Amino acid sequence: QDNRYRFWGLYGQVAGEHDQKFLDRYTNDMESILLFSGLFSTVSSSFIVAMESDLSPDPSDTTNALLAQLVQIGLGNLAAAGSTPVDPASTWSPSASVVRIQMIAYASLSMSLLAAFRAVLGRQW
Repeated sequence: QDNRYRFWGLYGQVAGEHDQKFLDRYTNDMESILLFSGLFSTVSSSFIVAMESDLSPDPSDTTNALLAQLVQIGLGNLAAAGSTPVDPASTWSPSASVVRIQMIAYASLSMSLLAAFRAVLGRQW
């Protein structure tokens, strides 16, 4: 009886030390993941914002086309001006490489935020 109590007492002490080391190690790992994913998300977001203009037509192209049409009207050349306003944005589309790069950037941001979310859940658990 006395040996059993001593065994289980020693077992509880060793298991508690092991569990505490395990928790400390993974808590530090989760803190590192949170820090890295936060920094990565910030940098990734700034690149996404900088590349966002590549997905829409340049507004100055539309302005230039409309100004050219107004000049033609002002010169009395109604045939060259046309009856409908020119809209270069209607024929514009982003290149395939820009779309692919944006898809990769958004996917990396999503994965980074998911990693941060999982690390927060792990810390709260």
